[in-house]
Amino acid sequence: MKQHNELSFVDYQRGTDKIGVGTAGFGIFFILFGTLLYFDSVLLAFGNLLFLTGLSLIIGLRRTFSFFFQRHKLKGTSFFLGGVAVVLLRWPLLGMILETYGFFSLFRSFFPVAFGFLGSTYNIPFLSALFQRLQGTSSMV
Repeated sequence: MKQHNELSFVDYQRGTDKIGVGTAGFGIFFILFGTLLYFDSVLLAFGNLLFLTGLSLIIGLRRTFSFFFQRHKLKGTSFFLGGVAVVLLRWPLLGMILETYGFFSLFRSFFPVAFGFLGSTYNIPFLSALFQRLQGTSSMV
């Protein structure tokens, strides 16, 4: 019989998933906020560190390393992590350009799936009604 003060691995994993989603979300927020404030290097660096920490908390350290260091993704990984390093060295514009190229290189196989999902949102009942309502209310200003 399980006592109340014992944590199983599943409970621990759920807790780190929630913390990871929050951490990655704050990372994305700080990256966007740092970009809006004319590439503030401190906010961008903090956002990068939070995002990578959140990603490793969500999927685990082993999966994070295996994702980034696959043979066919080494070019994207080097640009992405190199961009993070350049941002940490206070060259934010160059670092964000390198990170963006690395991000698109790393996730290029995911984009067709994401765009396919976005294309299928028209088939969801609530969203299709919303899209039809928005389509009919276009006005010239």
